[in-house]
Amino acid sequence: MNRTDFYYELPQRLIAQTPLERRDASRLLVLDKKSGGMEHRHFYELPEYLRPGDCLVLNDSRVLPARLIGRRLPGGGVSEVLLLSDRGGGVWECLVRPGNKLRPGTELTFGDGALTAVVEAAVEGGNRLVRFRYEGIFLEILEKLGEMPLPPYIREKLRDPERYQTVYSREYGSAAAPTAGLHFTRELLDRLVSMGVTVCPVTLHVGLGTFRPVKEDDILDHRMHSEFCIVPPETAAAVTDAKREGRRVIAVGTTSCRTLESFAAPDGSLEAKSGWTDIFIYPGYQFKCVDELITNFHLPESTLIMLVSALAGRENILRAYRAAVEREYRFFSFGDAMLIR
Repeated sequence: MNRTDFYYELPQRLIAQTPLERRDASRLLVLDKKSGGMEHRHFYELPEYLRPGDCLVLNDSRVLPARLIGRRLPGGGVSEVLLLSDRGGGVWECLVRPGNKLRPGTELTFGDGALTAVVEAAVEGGNRLVRFRYEGIFLEILEKLGEMPLPPYIREKLRDPERYQTVYSREYGSAAAPTAGLHFTRELLDRLVSMGVTVCPVTLHVGLGTFRPVKEDDILDHRMHSEFCIVPPETAAAVTDAKREGRRVIAVGTTSCRTLESFAAPDGSLEAKSGWTDIFIYPGYQFKCVDELITNFHLPESTLIMLVSALAGRENILRAYRAAVEREYRFFSFGDAMLIR
């Protein structure tokens, strides 16, 4: 199976640069995975497609304001540090810029000295291990000094950082938002609960590997990135009950989908668990747990368009994407949504 099998033409103007004023005003392409039939709706109409007993699984990971702009000491130039993963003891694996200036031993300062750091080592892939020094609570300092690490295809400045967080985000740890959830409002979630839909969380901390392109011609040669995820006991019980009783499990986003499929037993049941996953889902994969998926529109030739193609069929997905382009849907993180049912 070739990377180019998942290519589609996308005009640059359809890449959404800013979120809509109202979260649930985004458009919703509803795709029937069996027939390939499509409907064009709005996200606030989602309740029309759900029913009592459905189990809706959300990723409650919260994006770290992980982009830090500082200066090299003594009297050096401007440098950028992007936090990727917490190694413990104040040490983080980071993406740094300019890489040729930030060698081991380099000292940095941020926010007039409220936060300082030293580069300790270079690691595989060119990243750095950086030890931070500070007084107080690190997350509170990040809230003051850090910026949202927006995807590279978004060039507009984000006025309200909360618009790159879901309304239900809770567990800090992501370097990018689980964007399918950005369409939900608290009112919409309350409406679903009042209908009898079970809403439950998992956590997958999204890494920047989610934006790493597939470069290999044969997709089976692609090395998938790893991400940390958690299935809490109440979610494991709710999903297991739903599968045993023949009720639908609907994942919100590819991150929730990957978490469920990583930890599900062959019968779709789930145990409370945490750990790393590098699951790569592409056409031919047999889903154990997820019946339906709410998702955004993904980059051409990405692992994410391969995942949705596994669920709905590659031809159905490419036909739906062509229809979305023709109707000028908004694409990617701040773009419109799709329900695969």
